[in-house]
Amino acid sequence: MTAPALLDRPTTPATTRRTDRERTRGAGHARRITRRTVVYALLTGYALISAYPFLWMVSGAFKNSREVLSGGHLIPHHPTLATLAQTWSQLHFLRYFGNSLIITLGTTVGVLLVYSLAGYAFGVLDFPGRRLLYGSFVALLFVPGITLLLPIVILQNKLDLLGTRLGLILPSINGTAPLAAMLLTSAFRSVPRELRESARMDGAGELRTFWSIFLPSCRPALVTIALLTAIPTWNEFVLARVSLSDPSTYTLPLGLQNLSSSAAPQQNVLMAASLIIIIPVVLLFVFLQRYFVNGLTGAVKG
Repeated sequence: MTAPALLDRPTTPATTRRTDRERTRGAGHARRITRRTVVYALLTGYALISAYPFLWMVSGAFKNSREVLSGGHLIPHHPTLATLAQTWSQLHFLRYFGNSLIITLGTTVGVLLVYSLAGYAFGVLDFPGRRLLYGSFVALLFVPGITLLLPIVILQNKLDLLGTRLGLILPSINGTAPLAAMLLTSAFRSVPRELRESARMDGAGELRTFWSIFLPSCRPALVTIALLTAIPTWNEFVLARVSLSDPSTYTLPLGLQNLSSSAAPQQNVLMAASLIIIIPVVLLFVFLQRYFVNGLTGAVKG
């Protein structure tokens, strides 16, 4: 067959359909690439806008007061550690850090102890009124925490706990109740029932089964609850402000508030104090991020 004959060969319907499909596929692929590019650009822009105040705070912590007030540049021209050293002494960091650590650890341990048992009861055991009691925990999600502030203070006063660390720990434990109960109930439900039955057949009691089988299986959920409890407790300001009156019991957020309300607050000192306060929280989240994601993923699947 000659070359002109090949050129003059008519196009079949199958060839036309295949060509149309290829064109459609190519156009669809181009649209997907364009859509992803736009989405990534928007997300990148949003991330930069959201991160800029944080980056400005970190930058200001290494500037002197004159350079902070001059503004206009993010990277310090003359970086210094003197601001951090000055802030460390003005903030009384060790005292406030100790108070924040005691309150945060007490709240986190209390939440894990109380609501791991509650989650085990809701997710594994069968008892009358279980659904109603679990529903009451879930309903607490719709109650704004600020509406409970006055009753908490009145109760603290009646129990002679107003102005004490314990008076701040107990309501903080209760504040995490709905979310902790939901996540841990979902986590315990995901553990195969056969493990509990095997443990009971081997003579293990309910508490031994809970401690030896269910808790190790739900470690990511426990770490997630610990993070979701520790971070808000570490940053708590409103309840601490109305509960604590003795400076010896102040937490880090209250110490930062004292710095900002001084006669002539220095912006670089405030930024350095903010950086010092958030470093423990950031490090905690970075090291436990894997467990946090796994815990949330397991809760969604459950």
